[in-house]
Amino acid sequence: MAVDAEMADIEEIVVTADLRGGLLQEIPTSVSVIGRDAIAARGAQHIEEVLSRIPNVNFASGTSRARFFQIRGIGERSQFIDPLNPSVGFLIDNVDFSGAGSIGTLFDVSQVEVLRGPQGTRYGANGLAGLINIKTAEPTSEFEGRLQVGAGDYASRNVGAVVSGALSDAVRGRIAIETASSDGYMDNAFLGADDTNDRSETTARVKLDIAPSDETLIKLSFMHVDMDNGYDAFSLDNTRTTLSDNPGHDRQDSNALSIDGNWRAGDITIQAIGALSRSDLAYGYDEDWAFEGLHDDGYASIDNYLRNRDSRSLELRLKGNADDAIDWVIGIYQLSVDEDLRRVYTFAAGDFTSNHNVDTLAIFGETDIALGDDWSLNVGGRLEQRDAAYRDSNAVAFSPKENLWGGRVALTYHAGRDRLAYASLARGYKAGGFNTDGSLDADLREFDPEDLIEVEVGIKGQAGPLRYQLAVFYDKRRDQQVKSSLTRTRADGSTEFIDFNGNAARGTNKGLEADLQWQATEQLALFATVGLLDASFDRFINEFDEDLSGRRQAHAPRYTANFGASVTSGNWRVQVDADLKDEFFYSDRHHVKSNSDYTLLNASAHWQIGSVDLRLWARNLTDEDYSVRAFGSFGNDPRKGYVTEPYFQWGEPRMIGANITLNW
Repeated sequence: MAVDAEMADIEEIVVTADLRGGLLQEIPTSVSVIGRDAIAARGAQHIEEVLSRIPNVNFASGTSRARFFQIRGIGERSQFIDPLNPSVGFLIDNVDFSGAGSIGTLFDVSQVEVLRGPQGTRYGANGLAGLINIKTAEPTSEFEGRLQVGAGDYASRNVGAVVSGALSDAVRGRIAIETASSDGYMDNAFLGADDTNDRSETTARVKLDIAPSDETLIKLSFMHVDMDNGYDAFSLDNTRTTLSDNPGHDRQDSNALSIDGNWRAGDITIQAIGALSRSDLAYGYDEDWAFEGLHDDGYASIDNYLRNRDSRSLELRLKGNADDAIDWVIGIYQLSVDEDLRRVYTFAAGDFTSNHNVDTLAIFGETDIALGDDWSLNVGGRLEQRDAAYRDSNAVAFSPKENLWGGRVALTYHAGRDRLAYASLARGYKAGGFNTDGSLDADLREFDPEDLIEVEVGIKGQAGPLRYQLAVFYDKRRDQQVKSSLTRTRADGSTEFIDFNGNAARGTNKGLEADLQWQATEQLALFATVGLLDASFDRFINEFDEDLSGRRQAHAPRYTANFGASVTSGNWRVQVDADLKDEFFYSDRHHVKSNSDYTLLNASAHWQIGSVDLRLWARNLTDEDYSVRAFGSFGNDPRKGYVTEPYFQWGEPRMIGANITLNW
């Protein structure tokens, strides 16, 4: 069946995370956008439930929700005592939550944007691997609202409401509130409970758009997210049944306020973006994963990490163009993050406390120069000064200062309105840091920044009903930061393991990303995303004196993919898709891999009549067992003499649910 011209006009998508904003098909870099419909089709409450649709993106669990992300094989996997310098930026409505991604709830979110590759101009030190940006829905001119109620397996339930509309000729507002909960998918045999890994998540957002004149627009946004989740995820037997007598917790209570003001004067626009946030994060677990009395050689221990994090940022941008041939933006950015930690640990003589403060000041600029009718040159750069200060209760103190730089040059060829080809050269960077263990040798206490040089070539376009993106990339990681450890013999003859970070490796990350959307007929749409990745160490000898040169880097599967189709008929829409992921190493310290490659089958059915929407959804229909985190360098089971063995945290089992939405 032929597709008419109206169908060929696929919806245009605007990427807001780009410095100047722009259409997805016109930005010369590899970008994925997950929209509202795709979120709803998954019945997704959290960003971790849609990331599998994005090529070359992975996440690390070890918490109740995905908190740490990897793009093209680069990104952190955990945080305990040491300060964290993120490789993947994470923004929600202009508020920086890098390293605290568990806040990524999706109620009333319009789209999730993922920019792959170093964001040296746009984002600086926290964007070595890329940027994840969550954009929530905007206030509307017309009054509208919705009430949503949902339920699913494992006592999952959610209730949410949205009201939006004009408050006056110059002011529009939007309020969105949701609460969602679940028992989780673990059973605790010792306590006889099925909710020790539960989830209780509340999201509230308030947004105001104020337009006092045609030349001025001020956007205000307030967000409150309360994640009060249990954490009882590891079993000595590697099953979904635990034996913990003190199940853990994973909580994040965050409040954030942001302002985005735009003033236009002729061809010049002044933009001011400010944000404030305060987060209380409490993460703790039953370290022995068992109960007292399990075995005569057993032990009992709990480990809790209580963090208070305050963040303040201000960004000023000046944008303009010259003779319709040069678009430019220059700006200045300031970020202050202050984090207090208190660790409560059974085997410590007392509570450990620390304070970590980072002040960042950066200037940046970007210009897009037309080179005739078909060619353009994009040049951008960023200079950043980073001052850090750290002190703790063990009398350890650091105060490093760093000057960092990054940027990007891209040559673009516009082959008509619907096709674009580009080639780019970029440099990204990640700040250096320090190791807080006071017994380390002086030369191991601090480590240097890491930088990345990337070449990327891509094409984007639309051919009738087909929209496509294809990118290939080649990255060289220099002074690569990896986690290592030392072993030392204590006075009593036992062995002490001391973790530390260092610039111990070099790596090459190369691959391909493809995104295809095809409106085959008026009723049938097909879509596919594919990521191929070869991320390996060029040089790395780990703490066990093993030469890992040539081995794949951790959390870097060789392929990720999503294939699907949707059929629309009248008021019905049915969608089926599959997520594919290759096996991958969990750590650079051991050789434990995810439990082979896997495929997860998902489906949804959407029925709309009048103001009522009914959506049935299912994730992991075949109930595939797959792991999302693993440890492999220690033993924790006294019944086996504490022999070293792998321990796995299992991903979400089959989940089936339904949402009913009343719109007005």
